[in-house]
Amino acid sequence: MTELYLQKVLKDCVDRRDFLKMMGILGIGLATPALATPLESLKFNKNLYKVSRTRLLMGTFVNIIIMDSSKDKAEDALERTFLEMESLTCILNRHADNTPISQLNRKGILRDVSPDIYKVMSRADYFYQLSGGAFDITVKPLIDLYEESFTQTGSPPDVECVKDILRLIDAKNVHYDGEKIEFLKDGMGITLDGIAKGYIVDKAAHFLKKAGIEHALINAGGDIKAIGNRGRGKPWRIGIRDPWKKDKNLEVLSLANEAIATSGNYEVYFDREKLFHHILNPKTGYSPRSTTSVTVLAKAVTDADALSTATFIFEPKEGKRFVDSISGAECLIVDGKGMKIRSSGWPVA
Repeated sequence: MTELYLQKVLKDCVDRRDFLKMMGILGIGLATPALATPLESLKFNKNLYKVSRTRLLMGTFVNIIIMDSSKDKAEDALERTFLEMESLTCILNRHADNTPISQLNRKGILRDVSPDIYKVMSRADYFYQLSGGAFDITVKPLIDLYEESFTQTGSPPDVECVKDILRLIDAKNVHYDGEKIEFLKDGMGITLDGIAKGYIVDKAAHFLKKAGIEHALINAGGDIKAIGNRGRGKPWRIGIRDPWKKDKNLEVLSLANEAIATSGNYEVYFDREKLFHHILNPKTGYSPRSTTSVTVLAKAVTDADALSTATFIFEPKEGKRFVDSISGAECLIVDGKGMKIRSSGWPVA
């Protein structure tokens, strides 16, 4: 796929403002100008080829590395996986006018719900219940309010506007079944941004496994899935970004058949001080200020994605207790002062 074609796909999936944001033109997106790197195929050792490529997708850079004895099989699987991810992005994306999710947000009802949307909605509801409402996909009206206020005035919305919007925020007012999704209040909207990327990465991993790939790593802007190891039993080594020092890692993890996801206040924010950012507490209407980043380790990226968002809403120590109560999940929390708080089973290097 050429860069020109990739640019057309992206423009079809997002509106102009979000496309420019991805390109870094608005100053809060990604700085590098490349849309896609060339396919790289190298002989890693006498048994394996390393095949990798990076593309802009889902508003971030997605890198896939495959280790396989067959270069042709790995290259074909990689290209097909990117096409699968592009297709899912256009289904779950809320930004473009022609996607199912944007139609739901516009009309308040969506019929003929696709299996992928139903699965993501079901998982989102699970984490809504598990977190006591901390993870809530109905925060879209709040996000819209902040975006509009900062765009027009350079300041956050006033208290009364936030209170007024909060009446629309509660996932219990979304009715869905296998055929239909419907909002029970006019003016509601959903965003799957806190879970859809993880779901797409998990689907990509499943697609690679079906293609016979046993060793691969998918990294979608910090939502990471390790398939097997990187060969000869050696685990994948993943650095967790230090939110206070851009070019340094907090810790380095060894992953094999595991997933991690990170939520932070340093990626998408409305003000220079990062007091108002894309993670909003659905109960208060404001961005949490006690936490800087949350990294969750789990088996599925879908789960790690949603749990990192939910945990960010809690106070750091409460977030640790929350993750400690969940089987198969661990977390590393960095609070507002830079202190690291680890769940009981977090792997310490």
